[in-house]
Amino acid sequence: MLTDFKERLARGDAFIGAFACLPCPESAELLAEIGYDWLILDTEHGPHGALEAQRALQAVGRRCPCVVRVPANDDVWIKKALDIGGAGVLVPLVNTAAVAAQVARACKYAPAGTRGMGLSRAHRYGAGFQDYVARANDCIAVIVQAEHIEAVENIEAIVRVPGIDAIFVGPYDLSASMGKPGQIADPGVQAAIRRVRDATLKAGVRLGIYCSDAKAARSFVRQGFTLIGMSTDLNYLAKAAGEALAAAKPKA
Repeated sequence: MLTDFKERLARGDAFIGAFACLPCPESAELLAEIGYDWLILDTEHGPHGALEAQRALQAVGRRCPCVVRVPANDDVWIKKALDIGGAGVLVPLVNTAAVAAQVARACKYAPAGTRGMGLSRAHRYGAGFQDYVARANDCIAVIVQAEHIEAVENIEAIVRVPGIDAIFVGPYDLSASMGKPGQIADPGVQAAIRRVRDATLKAGVRLGIYCSDAKAARSFVRQGFTLIGMSTDLNYLAKAAGEALAAAKPKA
């Protein structure tokens, strides 16, 4: 079930992706069919559970890599996300190097880490157990979110933690943690994002960010961000449906 996602990530390939928030395999399947480079199955803010995320992974198949955003930086959630066959995890609220190290260990089998062993989809339900276990530590992408001012203040230490493959900026939660919810363009919020960018790139770690549209995505790629999460299936549905309705209604 593993893909070349981590290898391409390390190489610096640019990935334009989207968040799949609907607990509906057809939504993820459609985004993959359109041609997105990666998908984030959002079990943090979406009403997903592990079963719904697995159904999405099955629907997408090998069209594109899918990373599971877990609800919390917790070993149990990380284990479930990887066992269902995610190419990696996106872990929220990683604010210190100690938490980042815990996340990295949770993603790896012993002796490198503490990930529990079991038979699941990732292991082809047992038929591919030995092969998966032999390769998983090298192939699973560990991506942590910098989405709080505390993470920004500790970013120079976080990016030095072994086993962290990428830092993903969450601008909206970051702005909220600074007392400026939703004020992404605020100079202080922008300065915090630049600090994360500069420290991450200096350490040779890959960098990602959430953005809402193609113009922002292009700008971030020019700045060195290679993992772009461009909006959500819910936002696309609402925007397209709203525009169509407005265009169809008679003008007053």
